[in-house]
Amino acid sequence: MGLKSLLIVAALIIAPLAVQPVAAQEAKGPVIRIAELEIDPAQMAAYSAAVKEEMEESIRVEPGVLALYAVSIKGQPNHLRFFEMYADQAAYEAHRESPHFRKYVETTKNMITSRKLFETDNFQLSAKR
Repeated sequence: MGLKSLLIVAALIIAPLAVQPVAAQEAKGPVIRIAELEIDPAQMAAYSAAVKEEMEESIRVEPGVLALYAVSIKGQPNHLRFFEMYADQAAYEAHRESPHFRKYVETTKNMITSRKLFETDNFQLSAKR
């Protein structure tokens, strides 16, 4: 067997091994979602109450909801950014099907004037324990 053939065989054996840890790593770890919402300024108080209720309930009753953060853009209180962290994809899907999330969606659907949702790939996640 020539050197070229040997290198090809070695590459065919090693390549799948090199890919497996990456695929396994991508399947594990938390699911992070980011949302950008604009709320009708006239309905901001009602929206604030609805989202606060939904977020508090999610954290209290859903073990797979690890973190929910909402902030507004400085000087634009109706321009909101959400950072959501779920234990895994199943936890995210369970959250979307929960009664309190469905209530939030129904209650706020006419308050939200713009919505952008972002799926993410985990790049670097750091937190104190």
